[in-house]
Parts: sequence; C-alpha cells; structure tokens
Amino acid sequence: MGKSYKWLLIGMLSCAFFFHQADRALFGLLTIPIQKEIGLTDVQIGWINTTLSWTLAAMTVVAGFLGDRFSRKWIITLSLIAWSLMTICMGFIGGFVGALFFRSIATGVGESFYAPSAYALIAVHHKETRSVALSIHQAALYVGLMVSGLMVAWALGFLGTWRNVFIAFGAAGCALGVFFIWGLKDKSSNPVNPVNPVKNKTALSAGLRAYFCNPSALCATAGFVAIVFVNNAYLFWAPKFAAEKFALDVGEAGKGVMLWHHLFAFGAILLGGVITDRFVKRMPRFRLGFQVLALLCGAPMLAWIGLAPSFVGLLVAASTYGVFRGFFEVNTHASLFDVVSPEHRSTAVGLLNMIAFFFGGLSGVAMGALSQKWGVRGLEIGFGVMAAAYAVGALLMAYSFFFTFRKNRVVEK
Repeated sequence: MGKSYKWLLIGMLSCAFFFHQADRALFGLLTIPIQKEIGLTDVQIGWINTTLSWTLAAMTVVAGFLGDRFSRKWIITLSLIAWSLMTICMGFIGGFVGALFFRSIATGVGESFYAPSAYALIAVHHKETRSVALSIHQAALYVGLMVSGLMVAWALGFLGTWRNVFIAFGAAGCALGVFFIWGLKDKSSNPVNPVNPVKNKTALSAGLRAYFCNPSALCATAGFVAIVFVNNAYLFWAPKFAAEKFALDVGEAGKGVMLWHHLFAFGAILLGGVITDRFVKRMPRFRLGFQVLALLCGAPMLAWIGLAPSFVGLLVAASTYGVFRGFFEVNTHASLFDVVSPEHRSTAVGLLNMIAFFFGGLSGVAMGALSQKWGVRGLEIGFGVMAAAYAVGALLMAYSFFFTFRKNRVVEK
C-alpha cells in the first residue's frame, strides 16, 4: 500500500459520507410529494424522524463495539450497501408502516454502522495529517447538505417522481459500495502500528472502561453534545424563526439561513484542519484549546441570531456561527482519539454518538415548546439557551485542558 493510499481512502470515505448525509436529507426534501401521494400526516412525519434518531442512538454503540473487533472495511462497505438498498425500497412503500420501517429503522441501522468504523479507519491511516484528513471527510457533510436540495430538484425534473429519486440515490450508493469491496483496506502502511481490528479484538468491558473511566473523553463528549444540541435546533427552527420574525417567504428564509451557514462552516472546517495539524505537534493541547475557543466565540453568535434586528444581521451571525462550528467539528473525533487508545476508538465513537444523538435531540422539542408558548419571542429565548449550551460545553472541555488531558493523552508512535 503506497503512501498515497491514505488520501485515496479519504476520497472514498468522503464520497460515502456525502451519500450518508444527502440520503439523510432526502426524506425531508421530498416530504410534500410523499404526503400528497400516500397521505402521511405531519404527526406521522414527526414519528418517522424521531424513530430515525432513536435508532441511530441505539445502534451506534453496537456498531462501535463491532468496529473494534471485526474488519472496518467490511463494516463500512456493508453499511453503505445496506442503507442504499433500504433507500431503494423507499421507492416502493405504500403507507406509514412501510415508511417508518424502511426510512427510520432499516435505513437508521445501516447508517449507524458507518461512522464508528470510518473515523477509526481514518485514524489508522492518518497520524500527523489526522486533522486535515478528518476535515476533508467532515466537509463532505456540508457538501451533502448544501447540494442535496439542488440534486433533488434536478432529479425530480429528470426522473419524474419522488419514488424514482429514492431508487436512483440508492442505486448510486450500492454502486459505490461494490467499488469499496476492492478499494478499501483495513491496515495502515505503518509497519510499527498497523492496527488491524481483526487481530486486536478487545472485550466490551475494556472499551467501556476506556471511555467512561476517562474524564478527558467525557469532557470531549460534553462539547460534542453542545454542538449537536445546537445544530439540531438550528436545522429544525432557524428557517421558521427567520420567516416569522422578518415576514419572509419560507423558501427565501430557509435558503438564506442554510446556505450561508453551511458554506462558511465548510470553509472553516478545511482551514481548521490545516491550522490544527500545523500547531498540534508542538503543542499537544492545541486541538483541545482550539475547540474551547470555538465554543466560547460561537456562543455570542447564537445569542445574536436571536436578537438580530434584521435578516442581514441574522445571516451575518449565522455565517459567523458556522465558522466556529467548523473549527470545532474538524477536531471532534481527533480530540477523542487523543485520549482513547486505537483498539477502543470505534467503541468510543459509538458511545460519543449515542450520547450526542440522545441529549442533542432534546433541543428540537424544547424549541418547539418555547415557540408554541411565546411564538417568535420564545424562539429568541431558545437561541439564548443554545448560547448557554455552548458556554457550558466550553467550560467542561476547559476542565480537561487544564486538569486531565496530560494524564489521559495517548502518544502514538
């Protein structure tokens, strides 16, 4: 395996992550034609989305444990093919039960197995270039969210029905999965520390101890929970908030708050990877301190979103918040890997995602309650709550920076 393979790996996994995120957005973008044809109510749509989140939270721990015991190449490949097949099946559903099963449960199980093994595999192949590699991979998330709407609009015009769009997306994912059978490799080219999970099986109890008895890992999780808590609320409520507060068309408001936020986050995550890898060699705590600073600077931007007197002001705040979000997210998994040994990393990612999906998902309900009780004013309060969540996450990660990181740090050869 040549040295160039580690970058080919990032290209392949970035393509998979693009489909992962585009597929996640697909149902929301096609909700209206789906409702019209098979008669789903808004409550049923809500249950489909909630069940998907719960499925991801429940299964990601299982996925993480298996990723530390079996071939990550095959877990990633089979995950991609599985969720793509379930996406194809969505093109043939006849009602709520079919949508709930194929979209929430079956697709959720398939998607949950991707992240723990993918991030751990990237860490195997990238050490000195880890932040840059993870930033490129994470950027695929923003690309998927930014262009999925354009892709769906084009596909509907070309393919005619929402059913054909699901079938086409699923078929493309299956084709990529078949390529992965030959393209992905488990082992690193590093002869000192190749890290093959098949030959380094560990007990579940060891993985749980490596995570829950590790204060630095728990502090990293607290910061990620704050990120997910805010991201979920922003995605669900920012378009509605902007439309109601400034009397805008929903489409115009949604395009503004989504495009500019994710565009700036996309740029920041690529820049953040370069910055981190440049300084972390000389200052091992740089990555962690960079995340703390991102949360502290992002908090006032969230408060500004709620208090902005104009739509332009809101977009400036949302774009700036996107920058600090990107600076944090480029190091989400790299920070965890700094304090968790290689044989437990897939399990750790699974636990990280489980906790984040569970607690982070509560923000949507909280914002809904505030909106129902106080309208626009309630949503303004909600953005203040999100700013507070960032501040709490920063404080907990700062505890790791000053008191626990040196003790828990894992030094790789």
